[in-house]
Amino acid sequence: MHTKDKLTKRIDVAAKRAAADLIIRNGKIVNVFTGSIMSGDIAIADGVIAGIGRYTEGSEVIDAAGQWIIPGLIDGHVHIESSMLTPREFAKVVLQHGVTAVVTDPHEMANVMGSKGIQYMLDQSAGLPLDIYVNLPSCVPSTPFETSGAALEAEDLRPFYAHPKVLGLAEVMDFPALAAGSPGMISKLADANELHAHIDGHAAGIDREQLNLYMAAGIRTDHEAIDAEEARHRLELGMYLMIREGTVAKDLEALLPAVNAGNSRRCLFVTDDKLIDDLLEEGSVDYSIRLAVSKGLDPVTAIQMATLNAAECFGLRRQGAIAPGYKADLVIVDDLEKLAISQVFKEGVCVFRSGTLQEEAFNVSAAQASLEPMHSSDIKAGMKPLRPDALELPLASDTCNVIGIIPNSLVTRHLKEHVARDGQLKFLPSTERDQLKLAVVERHHRTGNIGLAVVKGFGLRKGAIVSSVAHDSHNIICAGVTDEDMLLAIGHVAAMNGGLAVVADGEVLASLSLPVGGLLSEQSYIEVNQQMLDLYAALRTIGAPDAFNPFLTLSFLALPVIPELKITDKGLFEFASNRHIEV
Repeated sequence: MHTKDKLTKRIDVAAKRAAADLIIRNGKIVNVFTGSIMSGDIAIADGVIAGIGRYTEGSEVIDAAGQWIIPGLIDGHVHIESSMLTPREFAKVVLQHGVTAVVTDPHEMANVMGSKGIQYMLDQSAGLPLDIYVNLPSCVPSTPFETSGAALEAEDLRPFYAHPKVLGLAEVMDFPALAAGSPGMISKLADANELHAHIDGHAAGIDREQLNLYMAAGIRTDHEAIDAEEARHRLELGMYLMIREGTVAKDLEALLPAVNAGNSRRCLFVTDDKLIDDLLEEGSVDYSIRLAVSKGLDPVTAIQMATLNAAECFGLRRQGAIAPGYKADLVIVDDLEKLAISQVFKEGVCVFRSGTLQEEAFNVSAAQASLEPMHSSDIKAGMKPLRPDALELPLASDTCNVIGIIPNSLVTRHLKEHVARDGQLKFLPSTERDQLKLAVVERHHRTGNIGLAVVKGFGLRKGAIVSSVAHDSHNIICAGVTDEDMLLAIGHVAAMNGGLAVVADGEVLASLSLPVGGLLSEQSYIEVNQQMLDLYAALRTIGAPDAFNPFLTLSFLALPVIPELKITDKGLFEFASNRHIEV
């Protein structure tokens, strides 16, 4: 049906001259414009709300008596790759949690595959019953202090702005380049500003005065505030505050005290990075709403933050509210505070009902069926073979710099600790002191680079854990008690062409293959989740703690744009001095 015909039909339905495709009646409608609860029948035509009032003629009628109807939820910043699922499988998971739109930054795929990685994510998102909007990766690589699979300049990004699902430029994390007026960074920012596109920030470790630089550059959002003071700084200077609650970074409770009646309309919820098991067990931004409400936030305000606020932040004019002319993205809940989800509608089509995903909503289109799987270049070909002594770490002193893990935080501590050395003055891991060896092995260009460091906080009694997910350049990262188990773990992941593994006593205890860029599985979300549970069971046998997720924590130890100490394939990196330092 042509747009004119759809518009005519919608007006006819609104005027009660024609029957609606769907009417939802007797529900308590959450009005995010007024912060109130209203009543009325919701009449839907061709996936759009035609009217709210008294409607009697509909091809289908749903009785929502005793229930609340809220707009479809919007996750304002998420990396789909962190779920380790393809966009299709990711959509199946988050729709069960009332999320009908996400704003994603595919910089993980971009760091491995460049423009091909962005195009892959756009292609794989087409035709799904989930709006997947994209902000283009601004920092590939994130810094010059690591080796990534690709580099993207302004001219590489420019063609993507013509895509209808591209909203703008993603988190600008290379603050030194912005502050120095680096020509490459300025070109990317200028393109986005000229097109009136959205620009996301990444203000980790940035003080209030430095936020001025972000605002002056046209950046209007940030998800890196870690306490109420930082949250207020962002709001005072005119930013939208993204309140993050992911698998590692759990900032909601610390930021919530900054939210009040005067500024709540400038706040929204994001997950950033969340693993498959947490998405299934806790949820997406629906979990953020429940948590915020449990801490005292008004339920309607929390829903407003996850719907209208996010839509307005990103200029999604037909989403985020229940009103005539808006997409019929609706969630019916049994309890407003607990957000017990009964049904989810995407553009008037039920995609989730009574605990069951409506699989017919995911019928593969001809266009999607023709898409070929995209694997990364062979990791074994991108790595130099590792010698038996490749992970040896000579130390000039028995006191060294140690990366201190902070549970459920992307930030680490810069520790100086006494460590053990062997007769050749090489580092000896100690389970008693919880001091393990940490290695990053370059996997893209056969440089042979291996960064080595000491890490504290994993609590392993034996073995090693390894991942080809290592933000943002996604080289292979491994932490372990013995070089032998670490070498076995790294070799196993390379042979799988990417993935996660737990190794102990010369044996692979559990693993998950991630052949798409070394980041994504081609399996169903159910299969991926089961393999993750197997990995967690293996982690428990080697002493890993339950207080935080060891794999996601491991993956962020390679991200040098987050304080205080990190590791790249080029060595130990100190955030404060913006340089590599000796172990």
